[in-house]
Amino acid sequence: MKILIPLDGSELALDAVHHALHLLREGLKASFVLATVQEPASVYEMLLIPDAEARESVNQTVGAQALERGEALCTAAGASFEREVRSGYAAPMLIEIAEDYGCEAIIIAANGKGTLRSALLGSVSQAILHASTMPVTIVKHAVADDA
Repeated sequence: MKILIPLDGSELALDAVHHALHLLREGLKASFVLATVQEPASVYEMLLIPDAEARESVNQTVGAQALERGEALCTAAGASFEREVRSGYAAPMLIEIAEDYGCEAIIIAANGKGTLRSALLGSVSQAILHASTMPVTIVKHAVADDA
């Protein structure tokens, strides 16, 4: 079984990786596709970096950084994984990545980088849940009980 795990570089996004690795420890036979999607370039970014190849190089570098901690967790656990960095709109692009890699499921954190924009447009995890034809697990962040 191959499972897509979307990451955005945030600590909260790693909840999905921790959950997936827990499933491996419990006996699930799976490999992972760690993926991140960089937003399309704004007009300002296109003016600042007019060369499309240079913008894509920046996107790849930023995307690689977003995947680093997830990759480190998988490597430390001995989990098999592939990585993918693309540009576009997150939810449809992540579903496309899952399909391209032949994933059978998606595990995504409930929250990642919170912004006003994502609050207005709806969360990526919710958009994936509604648009995906494959099973989606949304992992909520566990908050330690201080009581």
